[in-house]
Amino acid sequence: MSKKKTLEDIFNDDEFGILDSKPKDSKVKSENERLIESFQEINRFYEKNNREPEAANVTEFKLLSRLKALRTDSKKIEILKPFDSHHLLITKEEVKSVSDILNDDDLGILDTEDTLSIFKLKNVPNSSTRAESDFVAKRKPIKDKEFLPYESMFKEIHQKLRERKISLKRFRNPDKNLKKGNYYVLDGLLLYLEETDLEIDSVNLPSGDRVRKDGRTRIIFENGTMSNMLFRSLGKQLLDNGHIVTKTEAETGKELLDRANAVNEDDLETGWIYILKSKSTQKEILSIDDLYKIGYSTVPVQQRIKNASKEPTYLMADVQIVEAYKTYNLNSQKFELLIHRFFSEVCLNIDIVDDKGRRISPREWFVVPLSIIKKVVQLILSGDIVNFKYDPNNQSLVPLLKK
Repeated sequence: MSKKKTLEDIFNDDEFGILDSKPKDSKVKSENERLIESFQEINRFYEKNNREPEAANVTEFKLLSRLKALRTDSKKIEILKPFDSHHLLITKEEVKSVSDILNDDDLGILDTEDTLSIFKLKNVPNSSTRAESDFVAKRKPIKDKEFLPYESMFKEIHQKLRERKISLKRFRNPDKNLKKGNYYVLDGLLLYLEETDLEIDSVNLPSGDRVRKDGRTRIIFENGTMSNMLFRSLGKQLLDNGHIVTKTEAETGKELLDRANAVNEDDLETGWIYILKSKSTQKEILSIDDLYKIGYSTVPVQQRIKNASKEPTYLMADVQIVEAYKTYNLNSQKFELLIHRFFSEVCLNIDIVDDKGRRISPREWFVVPLSIIKKVVQLILSGDIVNFKYDPNNQSLVPLLKK
C-alpha cells in the first residue's frame, strides 16, 4: 500500500508547474498613483502656460480647486513633494477671517447682490437705499463659446496691469466715471461694462431739481458670468468697494490731443507749451549737453519764469526761452503726464537745495536733442505722438508697430 501524500508532496510532485502560477498584476491604480497623476496634470498646465490655473474657465477652475485642496492637506503634500518641481504646493496665507474667505472667492460666488446683503443692516434707513429697485440682477453663467472673445479681453487687461501700462484707481464720481466700454474691479473681480440702456429723469429734491440717469446694463465678469443690474446699483457697489481701470497711455494721449486740435471761436486758450534752457553757472549743470526743460504754463511764459533764479524747478537759475507754443483746450496735467512718460528714460536725476535748505528733485528737465523735442511737440499738437516712442540710445523717434 502506497504512502498517503502530504500537501507538500503534492506541490513537490507538480511536474508541469500547474500549481505555481504567479498572481496577475492588477491594472487598478493605487490611491497614491491617482493622486500623483492628478497633480501632474496641474504641473503640465503650469509648464504650458507659465502660471498657476485661474478661474478663467471651467477647465482651469477645476485645476485651481484641486490645487487649493492639495495645499490644505499635509499628508498629500508629503506624498507629492518629490513631484512639486514648480513649488506649487507652498501653502498660501491662512484663512483667518470672513474677509479672507471673500478675497479667496475666485468665481465671485460670494459677492452676488443676495450674499452681499448679509453684511448690510436691515430696517435701518440710509442714503444708499434710496430709490433702489426691487429687482435683484443675479449673475448668470455665459456659455464657453460666447465667453471666448471676452476671455481674451480680460487676459489683455491683466497683462497690461502686470506691465503697468494701465493701473487701478479707487472708483469715485459715478456720473463722470461710469461709462460704457470701461473696465472696473468690483470686490476683487474684473468686469467689463458692455452696454448701458439709460433713461434720464428729472428728480425733484429738497435741494433742487436733479437729473438722474438709470437703466439696465450688460456687464461681463471675468469669471464667465454676466449681469444686467441697474446702472445706479452698479455705481453704488463700485463706490463701496470698487476700482476703475485707467485708460492706456495711448488712449489718454489721443483723447487729449483730439481736444487740443479742434480749435474754433468757442474754444478756450488754455496756455503755453514751453522749451527752456538753463543759464546756470554750476559745473554740474553746464557739463550736461542737450539739457532742456519741457513744461506747460497757464500764464505767458515770460511771466512764469520771472522768478526762475529763486525756484528749484528752474534749478535755482535764470532760463532762456527756446520755444513757446500756444494751446487750446489742453489739460495741463495730462500734457505733463504724457511728456514725462514719453521722455521718462532721459529725465534729469538731480537734487536741488532751495534758499530755505529744502532738497527738491525737479522732474521737467530732460537730456534730449532740441530737434527731437521740437518734433515731439509737433506730434503732440498733431495727435500723432501715440504712434511713436523715444529711443534714447540712438536719440531717435521710433514708430510703434501697430497690432
